[in-house]
Amino acid sequence: MSYFLFVDESGCDGSPPYETLAGVAVEDRDLWNVIQRIYALEYEIFGRRITTGRLELKGKKILKNKVFKHADQLEALSADTRRDLAKSCLSKGETHDAPTREELTALAQAKIAFVSGILDLCAQYRMYAFASIMPNAAPRPAPGKYLRKDYAYL
Repeated sequence: MSYFLFVDESGCDGSPPYETLAGVAVEDRDLWNVIQRIYALEYEIFGRRITTGRLELKGKKILKNKVFKHADQLEALSADTRRDLAKSCLSKGETHDAPTREELTALAQAKIAFVSGILDLCAQYRMYAFASIMPNAAPRPAPGKYLRKDYAYL
């Protein structure tokens, strides 16, 4: 059995006190199914891809405190209504048109539903999460000589 690793790093710009190297591992036999299910979930929840072009979907952006505030502005919307309004909100964001309160609420509720769906997929496909956190002040080996400690710990 072999695994495919999705790895990302955060905090490398030196602004936070720590750098994080984190990711998930999925069995290679499940990889294509996971990717297809994530894309299908995006369309199911948002009515389209949430990001376009080369943009990356970031967890810290999708689950900001503001998202939870917006999600609670109105009662929970039906899945169909939420999807249509979230899609409209995303489209307005690309054209810099002002979204309505209902669209902002729907997008926030959709983001929370999407993350919940992703976590369900991780459990369904027996994915493993891992992370290594190192202080920015940690000594670094000379380039090309040794593996950085965060990678070695990982």
